[in-house]
This record gives sequence, C-alpha cells and structure tokens, in this order.
Amino acid sequence: MGFFAGLNPEKYDRQYSDRVLARRIAGYFKSQAARLIVVAILVIALSALSAATPVIVGKIVDALGGQPSLNVIWLIGLAMLAVGVGTWGLNWARRSLSVRAVGDVVLDLRGRAFRAAADHDLSFYDQFSSGRIVSRITSDTNDFGQLVIILTDVTAQMFQAILLGIILFHTETHMAWLMLGFVPIALGFTLGFRALARRVTKRGMQAMADVNAAIKETVSGISIAKNFRQEQSIFETFDAANQTSYAVNIQRGLVFSLVFPILNALSGIFVAILVYAGGLSIVDGIITAGAWYLFILALDQFMFPILNLASFWAQIQSGLSAAERVFALIDADPNVVQIDSQEAGPLKGQIRFENLGFHYKTDEPILRDFNLVIQPGENLALVGHTGAGKSSIAKLIARFYEFQSGSLTIDGRDIRTFDLQSYRRRLGIVSQVPFLFSGTVAENIRYAASDAPEAEMLRLARQIGGGEWLETLPDGLDTQVGERGNRLSMGQRQLVALMRVIVQNPAIFILDEATASIDPFTEWQIQQALNLILKNATSILIAHRLSTVKAADRIVVMQKGAIIEEGNHEGLLAQGGHYAELYNTYFRHQSLAYVEQAREMTKK
Repeated sequence: MGFFAGLNPEKYDRQYSDRVLARRIAGYFKSQAARLIVVAILVIALSALSAATPVIVGKIVDALGGQPSLNVIWLIGLAMLAVGVGTWGLNWARRSLSVRAVGDVVLDLRGRAFRAAADHDLSFYDQFSSGRIVSRITSDTNDFGQLVIILTDVTAQMFQAILLGIILFHTETHMAWLMLGFVPIALGFTLGFRALARRVTKRGMQAMADVNAAIKETVSGISIAKNFRQEQSIFETFDAANQTSYAVNIQRGLVFSLVFPILNALSGIFVAILVYAGGLSIVDGIITAGAWYLFILALDQFMFPILNLASFWAQIQSGLSAAERVFALIDADPNVVQIDSQEAGPLKGQIRFENLGFHYKTDEPILRDFNLVIQPGENLALVGHTGAGKSSIAKLIARFYEFQSGSLTIDGRDIRTFDLQSYRRRLGIVSQVPFLFSGTVAENIRYAASDAPEAEMLRLARQIGGGEWLETLPDGLDTQVGERGNRLSMGQRQLVALMRVIVQNPAIFILDEATASIDPFTEWQIQQALNLILKNATSILIAHRLSTVKAADRIVVMQKGAIIEEGNHEGLLAQGGHYAELYNTYFRHQSLAYVEQAREMTKK
C-alpha cells in the first residue's frame, strides 16, 4: 500500500452506495427514456437472435445424422445468414442509439459539474487543486459514459444467457441444472471482488488527478520556472506524480488480471464435466448428438456474459468511481450560503461591518468584532502590513468568503439575502494581478457588459490620458492580449482591467492595487481611469501607491485585523503613528519631494 501514499480523497468526497449511485445515474437518463425503450426492445430481439444460433446449429447436427435433402440444407444456410445479418443490424442500431443517449447524458453531467465548480466560492479553490477539479469534469465524466455503454453490452449478453437457459431447460433438464450450478460460483467470485476493485480504481483516479494537477500548475508557471532555471525541478515534480500514478495503476492492473484467468479455469472445468456427462447421456440414448452439441455450443454463450461481467469489472468499477467523484463535486456543500435570493436592484453603496468575526482556519482568526461603516460614494483606502486583513475585507464585501459571526450589510440589507448574481453585477473588482482572457482588448473590456458598443468604449478610453494608451496597442481595441494578457505590459493590463469596470458602471468598486513598478506616465493614466470610477461608486482601495492613498476620502490603517488609525493623509502623517511609519517605509519614495531630494543628493 506504499504506492498509495498521499492519494487521500478530497474533503468534499463522499461514499455513495451502489443503490444510490444507480438511482442517481437512472435520474440522468430520464430524458433519454424513449431511446432507452427502443434500445431495450433491440436488446431483447438481439438476445433472441443470438440465442437462436446454437439451436439452429443443433438442428443441423441432427439433420446431418440422416440424409438431409438439398432444400433442408438451403433452408439452414438461409436461416444462419438471416441470423447473422439480423444480429449485425440490430447491434448497429442498439449501439447507435446507446451512444447518442450516453453522449447527451455525459454532456448534461459535464455541464452540471462545470456549473457546480464555477458556483463554488473562492475558499473552495483555496483548499482544492484546480487540476484535480478539471480531472473530474473531463476524465471522470468520460469514464462515466464508458460505464453506461459497457452496461448495455453486458445487459444484452445477460438477456441472451436467460433465453438460452430457458431453451436448454426445455431441451434437457438434467444437463441444464448441471450447467446452472456454475453460475453461483462465478457470481460469488465476481461480487466478492467488487470492494477491492472499487478501492484500487478510485486510487488510480486520484493518482491521475495528481498528474493533471502537476501538469496544470507547471504549464501555468512555466515562465517563472524558466526565469529561475527550474526546468529540471518541475520535471522532477511531474515525474514523482507520474511515477506514483504508474505504480498505482500497475497494482490496479495486477488485481484485475487475476479475475478472468480464474473464471476461465472454472469454466474449463465445467465444460469438461458437461462433455463427459453429455457423452454418457448419448451412449445411454437419453439425448441426441444435436442436443449434446447444443449444450456444448450454448455453454460458451451462456457463460460468456458472466465471464464478461468479471472481465469488464475494471471498467464498471472505473465508471462507478468516476460517477461517485463527479457527484461528490456536484454535491459539495458551499461555504458561502445565502439565506434569501432577493434582487439587489440599484445600490447606493453604504457598507456596514458590525462586530464581524472571520477566519480562514478555525484557529487563525483574521477579524475579531470588526466594525466599519463606509458611506455611499466614499472612497476608502485600506493600508497596513501584509496579513493585516485588508484583502479579507474586500473578499467579504464581494461575498467570496463566509464570515462566522456579526453582520455585514449593504444599504441596510443583510448581504446574505441578495441573489449573488444580481448583487455581483453591482460590483466592480480589479485584483492585484489583473487577469485577462485570451482574445482581444475589446472582448476583455466587454466581459461584464457584453452589449457595450465600440463607440462608447472608445469614448471612455479617450478620457484616459487623451487615449494615448490605445496608440501603444498595435491594433487598438482589436489587439490580441494573449494567454493571461501576456502580450501586454503590466500597466496596459491594469488599464484594460479598469476599462472593464468603467463600462460596467458599478455601485461598489474594489481595487487591490498591483505592487509592480510602472512608469510615471502610466501611473498618471491609471489614476485618471480610477477617477472615472471613483466619482460614481463607493470604493474600497487596497492601496500600494501614494497617489491612490492621497486621493482617498478616508484612510483606514489596519494591523492584525483591527483598525488602529483613520483619517486623511495629512492628518495621519501629523499624528506620527503607524501610518507615518508605513508612509516612510512604503510610500515616501514615490513622492515628488523625495525624488527631488534624491536628485539633489546625487548632484552633491
């Protein structure tokens, strides 16, 4: 079991009984009822035709015992041809309908899994690897589809076995009971194998999810890895996950490789018993040679579904484990829970924290009995050392995380009573590292306002530095930004992210300023873009630039989740407290006076 080290399930994973899984899977196929009824009819017809084959062969053997006429031989040949063509046609129709039904269900399941993943709050992604989530949405839903196709094949074969059993009991009861004695032994072995098969299959999927997670993280951070010459290191990280997956799946393969040979050996023993018993019955005149041959030929088709059930057990367990993992993702309980779904409507933007308590981890409180009121239209700057709780305040207002005590209200309404979609349409958020999607600048600006006309975007863009930033873009608004915006400079990304908010015209604006250095002209352009937003919105600015701090109506200074000072820039500097210390450490070098002083010192 050393191979399985580190392959623990996610916290949101849960165990489903086979009955519950079967009920859930059946629920997804309700919309495919018409197709499934036709498939069931085709399965019965196909089973009847397949069961007829050994009967026809048995009749041939009996007919050849005498002196059959040419007409009899022609009739037997035509019957075998009709059975063959009919079997092929019915099988094609059954598979075609099954594939369409399964494809539609997998499409629906994958859509629900993706929607569930998209609806989860940010704390969900803090805890769980996005690569593993991707694996559930893609690989596991595909394995689920394969499960259903395999089950339809096994079901068709089981129908065939039942029909053959009825025919064989009608032909010769004694030998039929003898043949039936093999079924409990084979089924008992197969069902006893189920628990081990499910366990090793789920471990294999977890290992593959780790490989996907390693690949995704590596590709996402490839530029950083190259900057620090860590190609070998990231390969070793991937290789470790890959080797674990290899070892786990080898052990899984060894477990499954035991099943079919054992059942084949048991089947061989029973064939030998039937051959011997049938031979004695022919000698004693109890059965004809044709009936005896019918039993020998039918035995293979009767036992094949049972043996197939065992040989397909790997895929069946893989499909059940996949369904279990996808259902767990869909059923995962959200951390952010709304108590109502009221339409947000137009917001004035008053924000009130009252005795609010919040933590990411139970034993590490971030905010304790926190109180703060932000008035409508106020521009509030939050400053403080890393870990002071600034970003947590912004994330709570955005409803990305759930607070544990106290209250948070917007315009006097509990934030937990809003419909989140309508509430977040009133928010404009720019993160510290602006994220742009592959596409054009215009497509990124329209991300939250798809109906924004190009003329309006150009009008707003020209209000930022006279529109000179557009001239730095090769194709203007039609410029391709590349993956994550990597074709643009950091300043250009920030301007595009701010334009995305400007066209949205939010009631509440949240800005986590980037710490990256940019040239003074770009900073001036960014400040102009900010001014377009600040004049129309209540703003919470996690400030890293002096220009942003000085422009704020009020500055709140935080330390260890508490407010220790508040006021305007000049007043806080005069107090000589924590803000003055932060100013001298982080902001002072950005001031014009400091730059001029440094220039004079250089001249001396």
